[in-house]
Amino acid sequence: MGKAVMIQGTGSDVGKSLLVAGLCRAAVTRGIKVAPFKPQNMSNNAAVTEDGGEIGRAQALQALACRLPAHTDMNPVLLKPESETGAQVIVQGKRVGTQMARDFGKTKQSLIGPVLESFARLKDAYDLVIVEGAGSPAEINLRAGDIANMGFAEAAGVPVILTGDINKGGVIAQIVGTQAVLPPEDAAHIHAFIVNKFRGDVRLFDDGLSAIEEHTGWPSLGVVPWFFEACRLPAEDAPELTADTGGTLKIAVPLLSRIANFDDFDPLASEPDVSLVMVPPGQPLPADAQLVILPGSKSTIGDLAFLRAQGWDIDLAAHIRRGGHVLGICGGYQMLGRSISDPDGSDGGQSSAEGLGWLDIETVMKPEKRVQLTRASEPVSGAPISGYEIHLGETSGPDCDNGWLRVEGAAHGARSANGRIRGCYLHGLFTSDSYRAAFLASFGANSVLSYDADVDAVLDGLAAHLETHLDIDQILEIAAKA
Repeated sequence: MGKAVMIQGTGSDVGKSLLVAGLCRAAVTRGIKVAPFKPQNMSNNAAVTEDGGEIGRAQALQALACRLPAHTDMNPVLLKPESETGAQVIVQGKRVGTQMARDFGKTKQSLIGPVLESFARLKDAYDLVIVEGAGSPAEINLRAGDIANMGFAEAAGVPVILTGDINKGGVIAQIVGTQAVLPPEDAAHIHAFIVNKFRGDVRLFDDGLSAIEEHTGWPSLGVVPWFFEACRLPAEDAPELTADTGGTLKIAVPLLSRIANFDDFDPLASEPDVSLVMVPPGQPLPADAQLVILPGSKSTIGDLAFLRAQGWDIDLAAHIRRGGHVLGICGGYQMLGRSISDPDGSDGGQSSAEGLGWLDIETVMKPEKRVQLTRASEPVSGAPISGYEIHLGETSGPDCDNGWLRVEGAAHGARSANGRIRGCYLHGLFTSDSYRAAFLASFGANSVLSYDADVDAVLDGLAAHLETHLDIDQILEIAAKA
């Protein structure tokens, strides 16, 4: 049976996901058979696994760092918010329903069984499992029934390393304060701490490390300087999306309230010829954009209303009148049609809505979700595409007869008669280098990126960065205590 160690944080966005990815790649480089694990995640940026389920995008990146295919055991509980108070619940890759936050708080302990089951399978199969916590263990109001932080660490007998974010300021208070509010039995699970996201000369924080060690009794494993290449890795959280990347081809993407699978745009953002503009609520779509992409959404009907509330439907109509192009992906594809109906309430909102009407298609939401890896091709260029589908709806209509992609020989997606408005269900379109090059060339832009190779190189750089600044030998010794 393998070893395990858990990286918890003093709060959200302290860099836990990136640390786990880097430690995974560092372990692989050392010849260790390693796998990532996150008991519970909350994200609308999901990945499809080879076993036909969904996990958080961060765990898919961590699997890539381990040079493994993503598997549902790596993230057995995934919550996908559909509203301010409710979320779709995915257990071991499969949708089991939707719960309000207040109800999930009462029932989450029932999920510790599947969580421990998935963890045990990984621990049996690998030499090392590196676990990522969620949020912070200092949220002691959520401790009862916890499966994401100390509740899991206690149940699985996994030692914990606590990470603080010095870039936010107050990192001494973050770490010392976490110990102060934790029950002693929870604090006892923590064996050491890491200070993350330092800018400048790390030696200037020597006295800070000593102060934390003196107040907590925990040893420091190191101070990790800011890793600037992280922007080239797929992000899990929407606030991390790039605002404008520079370049001659301007592509605008409205930031919907329930935007999903927004890593679709990472390869475009990395291309020097592309200026990718993520348009925040309250701002108009830029009039000089050649292309507008409507992204995926966890709540299509709700986000369609949100889009209209921002006036983006009016901006989109003006964009089309000027001769602009539009691409809808998944939820964005559904919005471009004439209507969306949801007779079973699968979308988490109202039962029907009039679409934007730019494609002659209709969508009916179904309770059964389509989750699969998909290989497609673009007939004009002949470029192959490796992507994935995650959606509830079934779409049909005359413009589907003009599908612009091919999946297993059949038409996929829809296209307007003039060819300027297109939509499809395929996520991950732009990770395929040859298709991305052909797509950009149709707008007069060049592609210079080898996306998968670039991500892999950044992971290697991240591992080397952590080897330089952390005591990884000590981390492995802590893991041996599991």
